[in-house]
Amino acid sequence: MIRHTVLFTGYELRKQFANPIWPLFGIMQPVLYLLMYAPLLRTMTPGGTTVDALRMFTPAAMMMIAVFGALFSGFGLIAELRDGTLERYAVSPAWRPAIVLGRVAKDMLVLVLQAVLVLVVAMAMGVRIGAVELVLVLLLMAATGLFASGLSQGLALTVRDENGMSQTLNLFMLPIMLLAGMFLPISFAPGWMQFLAPLNPLYHAVEAGRALFGGRLSDPSIPIAFAVFLGLAVLTTIWSMRSLRKIAG
Repeated sequence: MIRHTVLFTGYELRKQFANPIWPLFGIMQPVLYLLMYAPLLRTMTPGGTTVDALRMFTPAAMMMIAVFGALFSGFGLIAELRDGTLERYAVSPAWRPAIVLGRVAKDMLVLVLQAVLVLVVAMAMGVRIGAVELVLVLLLMAATGLFASGLSQGLALTVRDENGMSQTLNLFMLPIMLLAGMFLPISFAPGWMQFLAPLNPLYHAVEAGRALFGGRLSDPSIPIAFAVFLGLAVLTTIWSMRSLRKIAG
């Protein structure tokens, strides 16, 4: 079981880094946001400095990588489904859940690597974060990516069409980002958006990330975010594995 998962994870990582330009492209948007957008938020932060703005925006950029980097990983699964590769994996002696778990583990490892690179940029610009807080941020990002990757795999195996999947993701992407308070804290939003925001799981991850970057380890948003995303990660991973079983018959 573990051996098959490790083998599939290694296989997916080799495919991912066979052309490393794509993982690098994945961090370009968050890095550009750090360099060009975060300074615009200086007047909206208590301290009014670029570092204060980065402390508010960096966790949002990391969660942006976690969710939207992993959400698009299912497109490769559709291509393998179309050319028959996935069916051959599914009927092989390999443990079937390892086919999905290997992909999910690959997504989490790549996302954490990208997050570290974004943190290096933020720290070079003056942001500081404690060791415990840093570990918790990376674990929260991994849990968020696990949820997004499982959702992507399950959606890909259900829709089985790139156009349908892209339209579904694009429909929900903007409201999810706005209701999470990624670009601006949700406290600046009108009342009806503040009412809806807690219904968005990503909102809890962003709030917890900001609490950790602010050194507030006792903030209740942190355990709430971990509970929400660990629960959702389990559900989406189970969904993706059951969808794979249906394909294998």
